[in-house]
Amino acid sequence: VRGDATAPQGKGVKVMVHVCNDLGGWGKGFVLAVSRRWPEPEAAYRRWHRERAGNDFGLGAVQFVQVGPYLWVANMIGQRGMRTGSKGVPVRYEAIDAALGTVAVRAGELGASVHMPRIGCGLAGGTWSRMEPIIERRLI
Repeated sequence: VRGDATAPQGKGVKVMVHVCNDLGGWGKGFVLAVSRRWPEPEAAYRRWHRERAGNDFGLGAVQFVQVGPYLWVANMIGQRGMRTGSKGVPVRYEAIDAALGTVAVRAGELGASVHMPRIGCGLAGGTWSRMEPIIERRLI
């Protein structure tokens, strides 16, 4: 389905998924659209990062933030850093794969559909040809 990923279509409970970095940065890319619609995911992500010594924050982890009676936002840590450099692009496919496994379980528990932009393919530097099979394997 094409459209605004921050306004998922359909009936029932929905989980809106997006990719975050492992540095605690929130200020470019799709997260700006998320923050324009709901303040809670950014505040929760920043708190999760700030308190990371005592929680599961890190590559492959997911934080679920309820933003409406039938809508959750999944902050997935799937990026190492924020810039392309000597270690390549920031996207970490294996972390997104693991995170989507967690999303699949939670969506099943909630009876929810899963919605997302083309995760990992914007500022994270990933390619849809590598991302799409991961999504299909984990969520379809």
